[in-house]
Amino acid sequence: MDAQGHGQADDFDPADQWVFDPNTGSYELRLNPAGDSADITPEERPAPRSRSRRRAEPEPPTATPSRGRRRAAGKPEKPTGPTSRRKPKPKKSKAKKVLYWTSGTLAFILVGGSVAAYLVYQHLNNNIKKVDVGENNAAVSDGPMNILVIGTDKRDGKGNEGYGDAGSVGHADTTLLFHVSKDRTNATALSIPRDMITDIPDCVTRKDGTKKTIPGEEGVRFNTSLGQEERDPSCTWATVEKITGLQINHFLMADFNAVKTLSSAVGGVEVCLGKDIDDPKSHLKLSKGRHTIEGEQALAFVRTRHSVGFESDLDRIKLQQQFLSSMMRKMKSSGTLTSPTKMWDLANSATKALTVDTGIGTVNKLKDLALNLSKVDLKNVTFATVPVVDNTDGATVLLDKAKAEPLFAMVRQDVSLTEVKKKEKADKAKEAARLKGPKADPANVRVKVLNGSGKMGAAQETVDWMQNTEGMLRTSNGGNASANLKKTTLEYAPNQADQARRLADSMGLPGSALKEGTKDAAPMAEMTLTLGADFKGAGTPITAPAKAPKDIQRVEADDKSVCAK
Repeated sequence: MDAQGHGQADDFDPADQWVFDPNTGSYELRLNPAGDSADITPEERPAPRSRSRRRAEPEPPTATPSRGRRRAAGKPEKPTGPTSRRKPKPKKSKAKKVLYWTSGTLAFILVGGSVAAYLVYQHLNNNIKKVDVGENNAAVSDGPMNILVIGTDKRDGKGNEGYGDAGSVGHADTTLLFHVSKDRTNATALSIPRDMITDIPDCVTRKDGTKKTIPGEEGVRFNTSLGQEERDPSCTWATVEKITGLQINHFLMADFNAVKTLSSAVGGVEVCLGKDIDDPKSHLKLSKGRHTIEGEQALAFVRTRHSVGFESDLDRIKLQQQFLSSMMRKMKSSGTLTSPTKMWDLANSATKALTVDTGIGTVNKLKDLALNLSKVDLKNVTFATVPVVDNTDGATVLLDKAKAEPLFAMVRQDVSLTEVKKKEKADKAKEAARLKGPKADPANVRVKVLNGSGKMGAAQETVDWMQNTEGMLRTSNGGNASANLKKTTLEYAPNQADQARRLADSMGLPGSALKEGTKDAAPMAEMTLTLGADFKGAGTPITAPAKAPKDIQRVEADDKSVCAK
């Protein structure tokens, strides 16, 4: 079965098995041959008798009433004679039709209640390619989720011979880290520039039951985290975790064919250009304005860079973000959701195009993940590019730590770049109130520091910083905490509130970290500061900023006004 054949295998097209029933407003599954009277479609049923006829012929007593003349369950038919007519059923709303069709499709593909459904399920399952990255994460988590999306420039696959470097094993050419908030109200997609110089850690690959450790490298392009030195997606996974400090749940990897087949499956993706483009290297030739593109033209669009901006990879990232935002809008549109053919093409193309980790290596698990992530409203999805600065060689870039770390901190602490949640704002207001009020002089701050961060020497590092930089001389090292904590906490008595506010201000503690007791403490008593896993280093604020750093490149997924220039 190929991506262009609409699922036809052995003369069986899954999309053709669905028949729309105008009486119920939903699609029904027809699995038997058309000639089988048990599965006559609404189109094949005899037309109902015309209302213009003055008198209806009575039906034989043994005839089964047609669908149009059946009574609702529990309501006996009134003896009004052969000319009686029941009121027509009210038509179902468009939203209900979508709901009926979607639930029917899931049952069709995933339940496997018939031979045809089983064949479809097996076909889609067999499409999926898997890589063992040494993680066994559940398909769906109750907390925040981080999905690594990798686009490789490997030339394998039909129609890809003209792309990429000849003989290349593939690089991490396009990489996004898709973070979805715990409550599924918002998401942030971080684009990582392929030419960013970084360190690649040691990583372990697993193939045919054999483990192999691939040595890391320092000061190399990010895109070499995949393919080079026999590195697989587990190495890109480890590299992204080291750069961002985020724990990844799953990865999805796609090649050139993914853009071509998925864009065609949804019936094309609308893009906008602020000027004419004629790029001989990507073969993109489009005039200024809006266009609906698919297939080879869609691939050319996401690959072009020599005719936009400063002709850099950073400008190409903007095109990719525009394209992905538009594709997401198209996938969620009713025109896609209500079309059996488009849904089949999309499922078939997606499973063929993807390589995933073993945690989501089946259709069922991919379905669970997709349904969970689809709860996010597109207006609350933000694409942002990891901040970088030019390197001295003019061909590569370096991580801009001053802007990148606050951005990573926001994502780590589940802070939305779109600021969509009223409850979140109310909670922040309460936290801010705890930090308001007089602050003690640094010399009067008394605190014992415990290390619950899991980082060796963190308590002493903090004490040294407090004493030498902040002037808090009455601080002490309390050693290791009884257990490691996720969040840093500061416990204090009511009469130590001014000391707590001073310490919170110096360390960048959020209001939620302050734990006030009920009884006053003795005059010389110490507060207790327990460092958690959110501790990044002495002098580095623990709380994330309320807003994203200025001047970072970003775009909202529902913004249709974006045009490449």
